Formats: sequence, structure tokens, C-alpha cells
Amino acid sequence: MSPTTDTWVKLQALAAEANSIKIAEQLNIPGRLDRLSVDLGRIYVDLSKHAVTEEILRLLLNLAEESGVLDHAREMISGAPINVSENRPVLHTGLRHPAPHLPDEFIEHVKEERAKLDSLSHRIRNGTWTGITGEPITDVINIGIGGSDLGPKMVVQALREFHTGPRVHFISNVDGAEILSLVKTLNAASTLVVVSSKTFTTAETLINAQTALAWLETELDLDKSQSRTQCIAITNNPKKAQAFGIPEQQILTFPDSIGGRYSVWSSIGFAICIALGFDNFKSFLAGGAQIDHHFLNSPPETNAPLLMALIGIWYNNFLGAQTHAVIPYCERLGLFVDHLQQLDMESNGKLSTLEGESVELETGPIVWGQTGTNGQHAFFQLLHQGTKRVPVDFIGTIHDELSKPEHHRVLLANMIAQSEALMTGQVNADPHQQYPGNRPSSTLLLDKLDPESLGMLLALYEQKVFVQGAIWSINSFDQWGVELGKQLTNKILGGAMDHDPSTSELLKKAGLSD
Repeated sequence: MSPTTDTWVKLQALAAEANSIKIAEQLNIPGRLDRLSVDLGRIYVDLSKHAVTEEILRLLLNLAEESGVLDHAREMISGAPINVSENRPVLHTGLRHPAPHLPDEFIEHVKEERAKLDSLSHRIRNGTWTGITGEPITDVINIGIGGSDLGPKMVVQALREFHTGPRVHFISNVDGAEILSLVKTLNAASTLVVVSSKTFTTAETLINAQTALAWLETELDLDKSQSRTQCIAITNNPKKAQAFGIPEQQILTFPDSIGGRYSVWSSIGFAICIALGFDNFKSFLAGGAQIDHHFLNSPPETNAPLLMALIGIWYNNFLGAQTHAVIPYCERLGLFVDHLQQLDMESNGKLSTLEGESVELETGPIVWGQTGTNGQHAFFQLLHQGTKRVPVDFIGTIHDELSKPEHHRVLLANMIAQSEALMTGQVNADPHQQYPGNRPSSTLLLDKLDPESLGMLLALYEQKVFVQGAIWSINSFDQWGVELGKQLTNKILGGAMDHDPSTSELLKKAGLSD
């Protein structure tokens, strides 16, 4: 999208007058709430508390149409290679619902891997798949990083109410204190090691895997080949996993067309199947598929991910907002923010267009947040009285069977009060107690937190991120920005000495060079 189009220029002109838009006054316009809220059945999305007029909304919808957003979405879902820098299709939506128009090879692969996930997780859960000494599995160490860790870890934590299987522990950081502390609490004979890596070359993951397997060998007096029989690999590179010593029948795979941050829907979700059972994993997938159907088939005016994306574009590109806060009022959704950070910032933190030209527009925002009410006692001061414009997403659940009614009532009251306070503000003669108000927020209300609604919530944000990337004309499905740091790490560990003075001194201080 060019910033010189007629629609873009008109939006810029309206942005210059945006400070005169009073959100509270907009809410008094008949029909406003109905026009800017979407009921998805399991999730209610309220987008009415934003500095967006009818004219602005109309132009934003024009922007989406001119950008060909929904056509681009259909290309993605049909299997076109929209990841242009790697010449790959982007087929994570096909994991949620393998549509018949997708390549037969892909559909067959999904069916085969689903059957393996079901069978293997069921055998581990019922105790027929045992450790090398014959003990049933009581604990699982899932080793991965980035998308191989954040997605499944988020789901397992969020859905702990549904845990009926072995305990699942997640190790990601190469900081050895993490894994060494964990294994001290576990029984090696009943612990399964799961190594998740798309390429099976990720340095941090392989180091942690070697440490975990060495622990099995020491505790159980095993040789290297024996320890691998108590290990399962999940990868797109099964040959590498076999070279690592993992038996072929203990390797789960997923297609190259599945990016790491979208891989929770694939075999990377194995830890979810172990903890929650395969039926709950299927419900999670079904929730994601519902949002895909809504996104592709709903009119733009009632299309929840499209509207969320367009409102984000308004703040990011026209009103100068640099960040976006996400505040779940549900402690179990604490890791949702972490996962969303990777989803959004790794997808849309780009500086070149699909054609390889420098972007002319601001791209992805900084995504941050934490759970409420904790955030109220940490950074809400800035949201209410600071000088930064920060759009906020509040996420809550109407029902929570794990909580006590009075606790949950107070929690929801706090969330809704914060959205109202940000908008209305408060006049006070004392400038220190003045609340300017007119600060924007969205509120997403889940009926309850279960596998289906969590799948819907995650897919809702995935499609929002997709829409924004399409409007910015960037590739939301590569991540070249992570490579340089890896290369320089290998250079340092290889003993290279050609560094700038600051880096050289830091290496000396850290004991990494003479």
C-alpha cells in the first residue's frame, strides 16, 4: 500500500484532526455499539471505545479492499507461495481444517501425523508407552524455543483445568540453571524427553536436549543409544533427528509450509495432546477453524480480525502509536501475551516490501502487557496519565469455574472499570489528579476459557496480524532478522577476534576471550 493513494491521504487529513474526536461522544451515536462489536458465539469483541468515526471506518475498510486483503487471504489458504523470500506456501490454516483444494500430499501428511499424535499421546497417557525401565511416564520435558516452545507452553498453562495426563515441563532458554534445576525434581525412569525443532539444528534446543539425555544416562546407567529410546523428536528435518539418535518411529513431523510461530496447530502441539488429551487438542483446532471461516466469509463491516487490524493500522500509521498493550484479566492467559509478542513482532517487524523495496510506512507495533489486575499496580499509571498513546486490548472470561464467584466478580469489574476510566477520564482541579481520558481500548470477552475458545482467540489474532501485513505489503511469514545474531554467536564461540573495541572488551570481561 502506498501512502500516496487517495484513501491514505484522506485518512492522513482526518488524523490531523483526531484529537477532536471524543470517544465518549461517539458512543452516544445511535447504532455505534452494534456497528463496532462482533459476537463470535464464544467470544464477544467490543471495538466501540476507539477514536474512529464513521468516516474513518469507511476509509479504513476502503484501505483493506484496495489492498486486496481477502484475496491475499484466499491465496494463502489455497496454498500459493505467499512467503516470497523463501518461496513457500503458508498452510497453518490447513492444519485447523484440511480443505479439499489443498495438495493431496499435504492433506495426507496431516492425516498421518494426526493419527500418530493421537496414538502416541494416548499410549503415553494410559501408561502402555513406558520408559526404558518399564515405568509409566509421569513427567515430560518439552525442549524447544520460540514457536516450538511458546505456543504449546501457552496452551498447556491456559488450559490447566483440562489436565488429565502426565505433568509437562517446558525448557527453552540455554541458561543451564533452568534445566539443571528442573531435573533435580524428576524421576529419570518416568520422564520422557521431547525435542521440538523445525530444523533440528537450533543450538539452544540441542544443547538442552544433550543435557537432558545425559541426565537420563547418568541416573539410569544408560548408554547414548539407550537414552534416545526415551526421547521423541518433533521436526521438519527427520534425517537430522535420526542422526541425533532418535529412533525413526519416535519422530513426529510437520510440513515446511508451517512457520514456527504458527506451529502450535501442528505436531509441535504434542505436549498439548499429552497434557490435555487428543480430543481437547482437536477442539482447539476446531476453534481456530471457526475463526478462519468467519474471516473468509463475513462481510468486512462485521469481520472481527479485519476490524481489529484496521483499527490497529489507524493508530500505528496515522496517529503515531508505537506500542500496543494486551492485558488478559485471567492469570492462566499470562503467556498469551508472550506468544502474541512473537506472533506479531516476528511476523510484521519488517523493513522491506514483498517486492524487496524499502517500506514507506510504519510496520509492526511493539506488543507488550501482562495480566490484570497486576498490571494496574505496575504500568497503568502511564496508560491513564502518561503522554504516550497506547491502544489496549482487554481480554476476560465471563465464566471461570476454577475461580471463586466473588474473586471473578471483582476481577471482571476491574477490567471493565479500566476500559471505562481510560475513555471517560476525570476532571480535577489538582493537575496531579487529572485524568485526560479519551484513551482507546478494545475488550474481548470469552464465554469461558476452554480449548475451543482459546483456539478461536489465537486464530483471531493470527488473522489480524495477517491483515496488517497484507496492507503494509510485507512478508509476515519469514524472520530473517533473527539470523545475524546467530551468525555472530557462532563467530564468537569459534574464537574470532575481529570485533569492535566495545565488543572485544565485553568478551574479555565475560571470560570469552583472552
